[in-house]
Amino acid sequence: MFLAALIILVLLVHPAWAQQKGWETEWNETLAAAKKEGKVVVANSPDPAMRDISARFQARFGITVEHLSAGASRIAGRLRSELQAGINTVDVVLSGVQTIANVLHRDTMLDPLKPALIHPEVTDPAKWKKGKLWFVDPEERYVLRVYDTVTGLLHVNTDYVKPGELAKGADLLQPKWRGKISTEDPTSAGSGSNTSARIYAQMGEEFVKRLYVDQKPVITRERRQLTDWLARGTYPISFGAHSSDVEKMRNEGFPLKEIHGFPDMPPALTGSPWMLGLMTKAPHPNAARVFLNWIVSKEALEIYARAEGRATLRKDVDESYIPAEQIPKPGVNYFDTFDWDWTVTGKEKVRLRMKELLAR
Repeated sequence: MFLAALIILVLLVHPAWAQQKGWETEWNETLAAAKKEGKVVVANSPDPAMRDISARFQARFGITVEHLSAGASRIAGRLRSELQAGINTVDVVLSGVQTIANVLHRDTMLDPLKPALIHPEVTDPAKWKKGKLWFVDPEERYVLRVYDTVTGLLHVNTDYVKPGELAKGADLLQPKWRGKISTEDPTSAGSGSNTSARIYAQMGEEFVKRLYVDQKPVITRERRQLTDWLARGTYPISFGAHSSDVEKMRNEGFPLKEIHGFPDMPPALTGSPWMLGLMTKAPHPNAARVFLNWIVSKEALEIYARAEGRATLRKDVDESYIPAEQIPKPGVNYFDTFDWDWTVTGKEKVRLRMKELLAR
């Protein structure tokens, strides 16, 4: 009787032990090979958080992070050119949804990411708010989303925009704000086009035309310039200023305020600062695998989320640094600016339409 019970216990325990041993063996072998490769090449938009991320990763694993930093459209153009030339220099991409969906995924420039994630720190469903890793692509294999935050619509300088002057979205069309608005380029993939597409979906084309054409906003691709203009009051209403940059200016005493929505333009969600993808034929496949597992771990995501002021989809990341209004609330029907279907259908159509509307 005792022997039979012992046999049953061994049979029950062995698969679990083997599974645990399996990931440990695979992880250690991958890490050893990654150290021989020596580096991982990561492409994403300019971001101060990457300095800390790179330093922490190298300190922890002894592997250098080579950071390819450029705007989304430039990175997409480079990666497309490399693919056509049969060159592969980038391992991992941290990208906004528009670039990763409408360029990298569409043009089959990504390898399956899901099989590369093996560490329990990442694969354990209990670690995630959705009860699983959220792969947002149709195949649920290539593109991982790890952020979900109530996004700001715009920032204002309260020395110039007084309480009550912007009570609803329609107030943005008042003549007093003509020539006083700045925005990131709505015709280029990225934050600017995400914002214009959101406004288009919520308010319609006539409103967008009046805002982006008749109100004569200044348009730039330099997000830091937006923050500088906002702080100086040169353009006291800003679409696209980087939240972390604005927060630094606010801490220095500048009277800046973030507005998440209006009664006629409800709050929306964002998956920024990035979604995660593995480039096809990564030149440093093992180092890439180690980085992919670490960048969505508690340690790395907390570093990045704090720097960006974003809420993650992990349950174990401290979110006390995030204003309560930026954390999505259950039961609220938010407009999701990073929704995959919206990105590959409606949002891209809006971006192209914005090019027509803004054609000089």
